[in-house]
Amino acid sequence: MVNIMKKLLVLASLIAFGSLADAQTLRIATVTPENSQWMKDMRASAKEIKERTDGRVKIKYYGGGAMGNDKQVLAKIRLGSLAGGAFTPLALASRYPDLNLYGLPLVFNSEEEAAYVRAQLDERLEQGLEDKGFVNFGFAAGGFAVLMSNTPITSLEDMKGKRVWVPEGDPISYASMEALSLAPVTLPVTDVLTGLQTGLIDVVAMSPIGALVLQWHTKIKYVSELPLAYTLGFMAVDQKAFKKLSDADQAIVQEVMRATYDNFNVQNLVDNRAARDSLLSAKTGIKTIEFDRSEFEEVREVLLASNRELAEKGEFSLELYDEMLGHIEDYRSQGGQAASR
Repeated sequence: MVNIMKKLLVLASLIAFGSLADAQTLRIATVTPENSQWMKDMRASAKEIKERTDGRVKIKYYGGGAMGNDKQVLAKIRLGSLAGGAFTPLALASRYPDLNLYGLPLVFNSEEEAAYVRAQLDERLEQGLEDKGFVNFGFAAGGFAVLMSNTPITSLEDMKGKRVWVPEGDPISYASMEALSLAPVTLPVTDVLTGLQTGLIDVVAMSPIGALVLQWHTKIKYVSELPLAYTLGFMAVDQKAFKKLSDADQAIVQEVMRATYDNFNVQNLVDNRAARDSLLSAKTGIKTIEFDRSEFEEVREVLLASNRELAEKGEFSLELYDEMLGHIEDYRSQGGQAASR
């Protein structure tokens, strides 16, 4: 009996050791602030994954930009110290340029229009990310980036001479500003608040919810009603790290994280509208400015021409760009013209 008990204890120890050896921790970086609802939801998904995999898979989030800017995070992913990150398309555009398509300036009129196009193209873009070595769990809408400034912006002329922020490593936005004869100032997202505080930049473009989360709203006075660019976010995990998980555990992570990002995709737009209301509340003192509608179309024509030129230079797929414009035209021809300007 004693020998049998010893054998059972050894077997139990081996099983426990095997379970521990197979345990994997996916370390994920994000600029999302620690106490935000986004981070709370991501941590809740990590808890569910840990429970459903009996502790074999853990996700450790590093929030608030603790792991540095996008370049630094991608470098750490290459080195293996991080498994992935929560990104905007710009972060991985050097690996997969077509991620920039949805965010091209003044392409979409409304959230509904963008949703229609995404229903046609999201799957292709997800596959493109996978082909470049990243596992992805779907895209989450972030609403439209709008112009925010310390002086009223009602026309292109109002922007002349102003220091306009362009994200670091964003050749499309840089070319767009140059096409409009404006002088862009390049900064990483993590430095924008300081840039607004010191006067290094005068004009930024961000979704209302992004401006609130990143605290940019504390340093601006005006919001121009102009749907400048459609924003979205996603998580990208290095395939090598992900494939260390068993097939069953991969399926669990996919299921939980896709549900999380499906929820973000819906809830972010609700939150973005609420964020806009908060931005324009009496408490902030921020005022809304209507952009000149006749000039809106003129600016759009200039930017669409710039977009095509960039596509022809290989900044993103001209074929996919034209397909996207075709879907937009289909939507508008079906009566979906209502613009959220």
